Amino acid sequence: MKNWFITGASRGFGRIWAEAALARGDRVAATARRPEALRPLAETYGDAVLPLPLDVTDRDAVTAAVRQAADAFGRLDVVVNNAGYGLFGMVEEVTEQQARAQLDTNLLGPLWVTQAALPLLRAQNGGHIVQVSSLGGLAAFPTLGLYNASKWALEGMSEALAQEVGPLGIHVTIVEPGPYGTDWSGASAVRTEPIAAYEPIRRARQAGATARAPQDPRATAGVILELVDTDEPPLRLFLGTYPYPVVEAAYRQRLETWNAWRSLAAKA
Repeated sequence: MKNWFITGASRGFGRIWAEAALARGDRVAATARRPEALRPLAETYGDAVLPLPLDVTDRDAVTAAVRQAADAFGRLDVVVNNAGYGLFGMVEEVTEQQARAQLDTNLLGPLWVTQAALPLLRAQNGGHIVQVSSLGGLAAFPTLGLYNASKWALEGMSEALAQEVGPLGIHVTIVEPGPYGTDWSGASAVRTEPIAAYEPIRRARQAGATARAPQDPRATAGVILELVDTDEPPLRLFLGTYPYPVVEAAYRQRLETWNAWRSLAAKA
């Protein structure tokens, strides 16, 4: 039996993975900004689930929630930083408030949870931190500049973290989903005030997204369970096969550009 701490467990991946863990007999501290959304979990699974109200941008609240979960369960085996949302808009359109809120949730939220959990994981000589990134953490797309920035930063932080805590017996995995039918682009998303000059780019981006059928997020549940049960989990894991050609093309283009301009770089 494993003990989980999952942020953003009211819907989407967080809810699906919490239900999967509980259904097999694990225990889950499930957090959400609206704790009433977690009531069905508590009604179904009783004491196996610890529903906690949490806004991950509140560092003190994060520390208290992680401690409460550890006190209730005795230890934490899996910490899932899932809470986050999409900010849709061109870079020029994003307000300061929107940019700060995006980074507060998608980057600093996981940082606060990770910092709160690490003393506990170090004391018990092990654990697994799962950082929910995105295909957008590896390849950038128009209308998602600040979202991309938050996920690229999460990836960089997590790659360094893995090297820091690996020798202590703590695993870190960056999960990078492709397009799934979650609420990421729905009611939980934030959209900028549009600038007319960008409309052709926006329409082209929307047309491409509409033509792509999202995958069923419920299909990820078994994958995540298998991931956390692995003795030596990977640093990175795609969810679905869609990201492979996209990321392969992005990295190929980067290498080609660097090599094409190697002679200029050598003059520096």
